[in-house]
Amino acid sequence: MYETSHHIRMKTNNRELSWLAFNRRVLQEAQDPTVPLMQRLRFLGIFSNNEDEFIKVRVANTIRETNLTNRYPRKKAGIEKGLLQRINDSMQEARDRFEQTYLDILSQMEEHGIRIIHENELSERQKEFCRHYYASVISVRLVPLMLRKTVTLPFLSDQHAYLAVKMSNRTNQSKRYALIQLYVSKLCPRFVELPSEKAAKEIIFMEDIIRLCLDDIFFMFNFDDIQAYTFKFLRDALMSFDDDISKSVVEKLEDSLEERQHGQPIRLVYDKEMPEDLLSLIASKLKIKPDQVLPGGRYHMLRDLMKFPKVAPELELKRPDPLTHPDIRPFSSVLDVIREKDIFLNYPYHTFNHLIDFLREAAIDPKVKSIHITLYRTAENSKVINALINAVKNGKQVTVLEELMARFDEEQNVEDSDKMQKAGIRVIHGLPGIKVHSKLILIERKEKNATRGYVYVGTGNFNEVTAGLYGDFGILTTHPEIAADARRIFDFLLRPHQHFRCKHLLVAPYYMRDSLEARIGNEIRNARKGKKAFIHAKMNSLTDPGIVRLLYKASQHGVKIRLIVRGACCLQPQVKGQSDTIEVISIVDSYLEHARMLIFCNNGDEKIYILSADWMTRNLDRRIEVAIPVYDKKIRQTLKDVFHIQWADNVKARELTDPDSNPYRKRETDTLCRSQMELFTYYKNK
Repeated sequence: MYETSHHIRMKTNNRELSWLAFNRRVLQEAQDPTVPLMQRLRFLGIFSNNEDEFIKVRVANTIRETNLTNRYPRKKAGIEKGLLQRINDSMQEARDRFEQTYLDILSQMEEHGIRIIHENELSERQKEFCRHYYASVISVRLVPLMLRKTVTLPFLSDQHAYLAVKMSNRTNQSKRYALIQLYVSKLCPRFVELPSEKAAKEIIFMEDIIRLCLDDIFFMFNFDDIQAYTFKFLRDALMSFDDDISKSVVEKLEDSLEERQHGQPIRLVYDKEMPEDLLSLIASKLKIKPDQVLPGGRYHMLRDLMKFPKVAPELELKRPDPLTHPDIRPFSSVLDVIREKDIFLNYPYHTFNHLIDFLREAAIDPKVKSIHITLYRTAENSKVINALINAVKNGKQVTVLEELMARFDEEQNVEDSDKMQKAGIRVIHGLPGIKVHSKLILIERKEKNATRGYVYVGTGNFNEVTAGLYGDFGILTTHPEIAADARRIFDFLLRPHQHFRCKHLLVAPYYMRDSLEARIGNEIRNARKGKKAFIHAKMNSLTDPGIVRLLYKASQHGVKIRLIVRGACCLQPQVKGQSDTIEVISIVDSYLEHARMLIFCNNGDEKIYILSADWMTRNLDRRIEVAIPVYDKKIRQTLKDVFHIQWADNVKARELTDPDSNPYRKRETDTLCRSQMELFTYYKNK
């Protein structure tokens, strides 16, 4: 491991606050008037979903650490003083911007004839429609719960919003309370299109249909005033495994999922119009502290805005269709192409169907003997899994190393695991204490008197849905030594007691950190000697303290460093005497920037990698990650071109010199470069 300068007093960004700055960049997309209007609305849904997950994971963790510090003040829990308040202040500021942006978008939608209306704005015809819709669609999924101070509240899932109902009589002051869960599904969507006699397209929230029908729901009570107010709450999403060796990994995961579902509520957000007595009752039933109760607007769980109905196609984002790779022709062998040359795929610019075809061809090729693959997050009704099942039916040996612990996708993974095992696939559920996050495929094919390995190493999940939305890299190769490395990795995953070392692939948590730090150290040595030295890197997050320290040291010795970091970045660029030669940008656009690449100058003999790991402690020290060196000259040039195009972005790139304001990059030319669109043009012309 390359020794870093621990004596340097570093200026760094807090990880949690830096992540919140990233989510504000998502909010900027919702505020950007150049973004198609309905896509702006969907960005609000992405922001809301991100915030909920942040609360359930990062805020929950901060609360635990704060409580530990308060309980044992002499022990260091690693928590900054006042951090929780700073997080809450940052989130409140962003939420205020969210509310105003939402109102602005609604106003612009009305200008285009799209209105979201509530129950008091309905025409008689619409009221009749809503009552019929309630009776036929909503009511069968509705379970009102009566609230009484002396009765324990049954378990409530934090996956849904709720209506808190207050029933009262103006004459005798009698009151009753109830809860209604908003169960949203494909069959019962959050947004309902209404019949309209006007040219306008009118839409109503599901909960407003329920509000309209409150008298019908509670007809058995004699109350003259029934009002309902939306709220949501979020639970601590921490999952822990017990040490019962008699349980399988799946059984332990199922127990932990149950534990997560019953985690302690840590945040309650309610309609600010809710009466105090009703709010107090709900908070006491959820056993939530007063400082974790926050006022909000009329609607909650606005992540559902991502699924707002497409009522105006002309106002939607029009994404170009993915391109076919120029070397892969339709209805021809993918394996034949890979035997001749390495293939580089960049999603979503290239179609993910090439990888599906790669697996489908292997599934029926009589010369293919085995398929090994690591799975982390797959699509619902996954084409990847279907191809693997087909391979087993065709007599192939198929081994899947499935990582069950993919946060918030664990239930889907358990279902997929059961499906694959029933089909005859050998499924291995990760390693104790280490998450398998690599994106690796090894197909072994009998050719003449030898076995040839076909390898895929990628940066993104084997998921055909997200491959159309996430920017990712993948390389297909038959390089014999890389194939041998892939075999070593799968041998280790199947028999983890064995020691192994790869010749070409870098593998975390075993020696990727050492290798990358050595590469940075090499740039430092070259800079000291007056040689050209630079590091160009693209990733999702940069939070590892050791890497940050080493990059600061590299900068102090004159190494030119350019970083493209989408999310949290603890490194502060352009700090005098610390990071003068480091520049950092973040690109947030219609596709999620998820690809990871590294380019080291290496005194002119550049070392280029794509990898599954971010520069985070968890990725480098607690996960199985794989980086592949890029040897093919054309692919090396392509990756350098991709970095150059993204670095030139002056439309969607933000400079991370001031994470609080997320300033857009200053334009030094009149020529606009929106890198995601430029990349489509780049690949189309290749």
